[in-house]
Amino acid sequence: MSSNNILETPIEFLKGVGPQRAQLLKTELNISNFEELLQHFPFRYVDRSKFYNIAEVIDAVAFIQIKGLIIKTETIGEKRAKRFVATLKDHTGTIELVWFQGLKWVSEFVKAGQQYVAFGKPTDFKGKFSFSHPEIELYEHYIQLGTDGLHGIYSSTERLKNYGLDSKGILKIMRLLLNQLEGQLTEFLPLSLVQENNFVARELAWKNIHIPANANDLKEAEFRLKFEELFIIQMRLLKIKTKRNLSYKGMVFEKVGAHFNKFYNEYLPYQLTGAQKRVIKEIRGDMGSGKQMNRLLQGDVGSGKTVVAMICMLIALDNDYQSCLMAPTEILANQHYTTINELLKDMPVKVGLLTGSTGKKQRAVLFEALLNGDLHLLIGTHALIEEKVQFKNLGFVVIDEQHRFGVEQRSKLWSKSQQYVPHVLVMTATPIPRTLAMTVYGDLDISIIDELPPGRKPILTVHRFDDKRLDVYEFIRGQIALGRQAYIVYPLIEESEKLDYKNLEEGYDMVLYQFPIPQYQISIVHGKMKAKTKDWEMQRFVNGTTQIMVATTVIEVGVNVPNASIMLIESVERFGLSQLHQLRGRVGRGAEQSYCILMSSHKLSKEARLRIDTMVRTNDGFEIAEVDLKLRGPGNIEGTQQSGLVDLKLTNIAQDQEIIELARNAAYYFIEKDPDLQLPEHAQLLQHLRQNSKSKSNWSRIS
Repeated sequence: MSSNNILETPIEFLKGVGPQRAQLLKTELNISNFEELLQHFPFRYVDRSKFYNIAEVIDAVAFIQIKGLIIKTETIGEKRAKRFVATLKDHTGTIELVWFQGLKWVSEFVKAGQQYVAFGKPTDFKGKFSFSHPEIELYEHYIQLGTDGLHGIYSSTERLKNYGLDSKGILKIMRLLLNQLEGQLTEFLPLSLVQENNFVARELAWKNIHIPANANDLKEAEFRLKFEELFIIQMRLLKIKTKRNLSYKGMVFEKVGAHFNKFYNEYLPYQLTGAQKRVIKEIRGDMGSGKQMNRLLQGDVGSGKTVVAMICMLIALDNDYQSCLMAPTEILANQHYTTINELLKDMPVKVGLLTGSTGKKQRAVLFEALLNGDLHLLIGTHALIEEKVQFKNLGFVVIDEQHRFGVEQRSKLWSKSQQYVPHVLVMTATPIPRTLAMTVYGDLDISIIDELPPGRKPILTVHRFDDKRLDVYEFIRGQIALGRQAYIVYPLIEESEKLDYKNLEEGYDMVLYQFPIPQYQISIVHGKMKAKTKDWEMQRFVNGTTQIMVATTVIEVGVNVPNASIMLIESVERFGLSQLHQLRGRVGRGAEQSYCILMSSHKLSKEARLRIDTMVRTNDGFEIAEVDLKLRGPGNIEGTQQSGLVDLKLTNIAQDQEIIELARNAAYYFIEKDPDLQLPEHAQLLQHLRQNSKSKSNWSRIS
């Protein structure tokens, strides 16, 4: 039996587990087989190599262990106040061990006259130290088990603890598993790779990640297993990319013709930035290569991604192909339609809009024009993936804020090309840290617009506490007097009993009081409003009828008002960094100086202060994304959960950049040297990749 096959063995067949414990492990920790138990890593390690004398217990912070003789035990108190107390003695003094739960077990296990090892965190009560709920083991068993050295601490749950599967219980079955797997965890990395990087043997790495004798053994095991985890992901992604390039020929856009040249030379209203020109050149190269383009375009809010996408759509049109752009919301789809229509108003290019609000008659006209080729560009929401939407010759697909669409949704749009594989450009205004992009989007080519259009001034961001609110309102009044507009954003719609934060309804009343009608006009927008009402309110703000928009984060994406120069974010501690950066991007779109004001109470957590300080310090979306990654981890960064690839058990993307680079470079080397892994020395690697492939569907032809 191969190592991968034995790792698929149901956990109930491990000695010491059985059906009942197996069901609990599955329910509580999602562990159902040997591999999933093996990948349940300790979340920290404590040093069990040193015994402390009782007289040395002067610190209530560290976890320590002591050994000694139990000289007395007693059960004290009644009902909820009931506790079991044991007095442990060594040659330097005595200390009390106290348990408030599991009294039946502990009173049977802990007996006077026997030697024990107690491990835990000392508690200081009125200058006297004791151990509350220490781990305890008979000294003779401790010696037999060899539990000195570094000791892994595993996450567990109350239900598991009731069945003996606390951290110590999990370590016990982990030892049994490692014994059962002896000789089975065979090497699959090419020998040259193992030797070049001085990797510890695979089986030893798995043993040392769970039961390390010392810090060096643990470090070597972590390095090896993190590399292995990342290398497999990179190999999968690069194999997908290679297969796509070989199997799915993209249509060749041979010419850059009249539509592109006329727009670029006569109708482009401003100079493109160097970054925009570079990205267009990269996309043009893909379009003419004969390979299907799958490119991720990253660019901060307001960096000019839409005009880049539109110019590339004109290249498709010059080659007699249609294009479409799919956006996640009607607001954003309408915004793209308005922007692109305005840019192309003097060009012989027909642009259509399809959203959930498009009427039957309009749809019928659109569908006919699409099918006969009269409609060149179609912009819309997920309505684009409906079966009735059929193109004559779709050649270029743009997906905006792509993380808001599921893979299957995107594939439906992609499959609308009848004869050929369309080129795909996915865009995001959520900057993705380089290490995360390499890990998650490694099968895509990546372009970055890292310049803002000329004339844009950096947004000035400041932090103000609640007691400066009247000063802030006075500043907003001054800006409105100059003809500007302001957003005021709240985190909640209705009052919460648990959270003492300003909510939208209260906030709206306060704003009305400070900015009374008819001198001021105010819009209010939130997610619970009907679409038509929301659009009407937003339109009033867009056309300048209202000077202030009071809103929730519904405006995070999709409102473009160059005249709005102030973004006031209330209860800023309630927002994540990515959200704050997106909200700030709603202003700063005109030539005037714009401001982002972060309002908070004086009670701020350490993380909230870091988020606020980061926002005040920098406008760089990629720097903000790096901080966000460190704070939240990859699983919570927008767009990564649905990718299905950030299933990292051991690697920390924010901290393990060196290993990510190493794994990426190694994967490139082997894919270039042997794309199909047919060389004899790569047989084990190929088998491992096949057996560990988690993809149930072939999504390799879409981004």
